[in-house]
Amino acid sequence: MLPTLFRKLHGIYAAAVFVVVVLLIHCPLLIVLPTLPARRAVGRFGVRLWMLLSFMPFRVRGLEHLPDGPCIVICNHASYLDGILLTAALPSRFTFLVQSRAAEWPYVGLVIKRMGVQFVNRWSAREAAVATRALIDGLKAGESYAIFPEGTFRAPPVLLPFQSGAFLIAARAGVPVVPAVLRGSRRLLGEGRRLFTWSAIEIECFAPLRASADSRAAADTLSVTARAVMLAHCGDVDGSFLPPPVKVES
Repeated sequence: MLPTLFRKLHGIYAAAVFVVVVLLIHCPLLIVLPTLPARRAVGRFGVRLWMLLSFMPFRVRGLEHLPDGPCIVICNHASYLDGILLTAALPSRFTFLVQSRAAEWPYVGLVIKRMGVQFVNRWSAREAAVATRALIDGLKAGESYAIFPEGTFRAPPVLLPFQSGAFLIAARAGVPVVPAVLRGSRRLLGEGRRLFTWSAIEIECFAPLRASADSRAAADTLSVTARAVMLAHCGDVDGSFLPPPVKVES
């Protein structure tokens, strides 16, 4: 009885701290600060401060594997908070790819726009093709991106099938893919959870991988190799038997 009560009290406390520190203090700063580097620095600090004040460990390992030049970090997706947790872990030079419908979310949509995310409409083949070309050009110009290749998450602890976009872009741009895993976020606020649950958060990056050629076959091989690395370290089971999200043309 007592452990359950303590968990609920901590969840309420963590939610209150999140509202004050992240939503009421740092998000308004993200909206008004004039430069993108300053906004990203404040965003990273706000998430880390929330974790600290909520007494939840936040550990990041393997950043030495990030190349100095452009690359794509791919990470498993397990909770509603994965985006901000990975933002707090990676250097501020990384631009996150976010599904375009997030731009319409009240308040949050404005905040993530100010964080310089790249919106991708994966429901429209035409718009996705235009975005893909822009991302390839961005990588060739020196930008780096962070992507959740599963595209969504489920309540069970499974690593879902990967979508091919990140790997095709990496192959065509000739840049490496860095597999990363996020542990503990599903317990913190996974699908179906309405209250934060205490969880230690660990984010680990692994050695970069490259496609052997600019081809669909090479991109597919890169996807399989990267997924194997992540499956071996993320703590989830293989969910490759599950279908990816159904795409609806618009």
